[in-house]
Amino acid sequence: MADHDPNPGELDITDELIAERRGDPSGKMPDDMPRWMARTITGIDRFSLIVGNIVCWLTVPLFVAMVYEVVARYVFIAPTMWAYDISRMLYGALFMLGAGYALSKGVHIRADFLYRLWPDKMQGRIDLLLYLVLYFPGMLVFLYMATDYATLAWIRGEKGMDTAWMPHMGPIKTALPVGIALLIIQGISETLKSYYAATKGRWP
Repeated sequence: MADHDPNPGELDITDELIAERRGDPSGKMPDDMPRWMARTITGIDRFSLIVGNIVCWLTVPLFVAMVYEVVARYVFIAPTMWAYDISRMLYGALFMLGAGYALSKGVHIRADFLYRLWPDKMQGRIDLLLYLVLYFPGMLVFLYMATDYATLAWIRGEKGMDTAWMPHMGPIKTALPVGIALLIIQGISETLKSYYAATKGRWP
């Protein structure tokens, strides 16, 4: 456990936007946590961290594409047909593929004006209930639909029809089911953390 948990009243909007998950920064699990649970949580969190570190590099080609388009359009009066599509696809991939990492850090948007005032045990119970009743059923439905969505794009050789470049849509649509799968995997870790908090009265 961390030595000091910040008082919710002391947090400003900046703290909220960059908030990290509770717990020991080293990632060490509590001694009273079952070994299988600790290994599962640690393994999934490390996996999400690796994925997040890889996905964040998509910002580089995204930045390059946008800068190239600005220079080409306004300096050389020669706009590209591809920069808009590339930037849109990269942003979508960055958003979806990084969602699991964001969940591991607790930075997804949540209405916590009451939640943050509850004791850890109550928070754990609410989180556990919501993960089991809403999160996993919803994610599994989304995964099924997104997989079908991406598969059809590949089978049909679907192209984007809203721009002159008309890129193939299979790769970017594949990012949707992959991102959802990463969310489901990280959700397992978060569910185990919630169970621990619900039973032990503190977050790991």
